[in-house]
Amino acid sequence: MPSDVPAISMSKLTKRYGPVTALDGIDLVVPRGVTFGFLGPNGAGKTTAIRLLMGFVRPTAGTARLWGHDCWRDGVRARADLGFLVPADALYPDMSGEALLDYMASLSAKPPVLRRLLLDALELGNDALGRRLNTYSKGMKQKLALTAAMQTSPALLVLDEPTDGLDPLIQRSFEGVLRDLRDRGTTIFMSSHDLAEVERTCERVAIIRDGRVVAEQTIADLKDLHRRVAEIIFAGAVPEGLDSLAGVHVVEREGSRVVLALGDSVTPLLQFLGDRDDVVDLLLSPPRLEDIFLGFYDSSRNGHDTGEPIGSSNAPELAARMRE
Repeated sequence: MPSDVPAISMSKLTKRYGPVTALDGIDLVVPRGVTFGFLGPNGAGKTTAIRLLMGFVRPTAGTARLWGHDCWRDGVRARADLGFLVPADALYPDMSGEALLDYMASLSAKPPVLRRLLLDALELGNDALGRRLNTYSKGMKQKLALTAAMQTSPALLVLDEPTDGLDPLIQRSFEGVLRDLRDRGTTIFMSSHDLAEVERTCERVAIIRDGRVVAEQTIADLKDLHRRVAEIIFAGAVPEGLDSLAGVHVVEREGSRVVLALGDSVTPLLQFLGDRDDVVDLLLSPPRLEDIFLGFYDSSRNGHDTGEPIGSSNAPELAARMRE
């Protein structure tokens, strides 16, 4: 195929379920060879987009393409060299782990050249492979599903919440596997609630809100365009009035600690703090991906978008939804 054909392209992609619009005219291009993060809280449209890519549902309007092939009309060619993370609860419970891996590999024209490497990295032993899946824990099923998706070193890997159920050490091993696959030329498209993980593994991200893409850039460019972050610890409770300072938005508030997203000037904040004698610690840092993400979700006034970054009233709630 021509080298300029992207791995994934969505054009005016729309999906409605009765009166509910799950995707609202998405335009998105994922270049080949990148690790791409697809971010949004539950209900934003991430899983619907992935289901459209996989041909599980038909678009209401617009198109989704893999390697230039329409995902609905030309699905066999579109998904000829694709690894997809099957949800752990959808695996065949009466199959053994090894039988499941063999079955999934048989669906590809390529041999499972990475199986042993993946089983070792994810710490899934031979004893487990001989057992039926209905004896597996949630974490073991997730490890097996990841191995099944990646074992043939596919040209495109589509992952929806890949580290769900994995402990932190296995998560880091998995991130190393993703980097190895990327170095082999695999394009990786992943949806995740773990923003720190996305920040460590992805080069580009798209942020989806209410079925629409509101940002799509490299992580480095997003950080360059967005606010610095201030973390302040007070001797007592966080004082009132921070929300009213120009260019200051409260991201997180808990006890004596507050995290702020700052505009171009820190002068209003410094003037506010200069009049106080209860500041214990002040740390200024570049924005994290989580801070940037929260900034794209507007605080709600009378049910309308305000165009302003999220405020303290609903930032913790949104962060919690991202971690569900």
